[in-house]
Amino acid sequence: MTRFEFISQFQHIRQPKIEPDFPLRKTGRPAAVLIPLVDYGDKLKVLLTERAHHLKHHAGQISFPGGAVDETDKGYFDAALREADEEIGLPPQNVDIVGMLPRYRTISGYEIAPVVGFVDPNFTPVIDKNEVESAFEVPLNHLLNRKNHLIHTTHRGNQSFPIYFIPYKERMIWGATAAMLRNLSHHIHP
Repeated sequence: MTRFEFISQFQHIRQPKIEPDFPLRKTGRPAAVLIPLVDYGDKLKVLLTERAHHLKHHAGQISFPGGAVDETDKGYFDAALREADEEIGLPPQNVDIVGMLPRYRTISGYEIAPVVGFVDPNFTPVIDKNEVESAFEVPLNHLLNRKNHLIHTTHRGNQSFPIYFIPYKERMIWGATAAMLRNLSHHIHP
């Protein structure tokens, strides 16, 4: 999939480059992630991170750059770009934001705004080892292919919750990251 193909299919859910209803309504703790699409011309890849192994929460998990919205952030886009700059050294001016997916609510109470943006393939991540173990790319076509999406149902109290998994080589993308990629897949290929 090329950038042009992605944008033409993303248009039907694309939100304008203005902040939607910020601050977040009081239903969850506000957070934002950047879904960085690396544009190689004839193909797109998604830049993902492996969280640092020493972290107290979600150590070693595969994730997008992102985190909680700070009071200094002007909105979701600002939070996603700030976090990407802090975690992988991606300067905000090097991201071309194309829109945002519908917010994703986690079991832990975060309401995450997935911001989608294009990144130049010449960008070299500068990893903050306090937060990130490594950064790597996965072909977007692999992540959008629903044949690669696995679902496991878990129970908490008397409620059931699906947990999504997307294997890629020796890595396992799961949880909120896999769920947001699955949402992206459903928006690109309804």
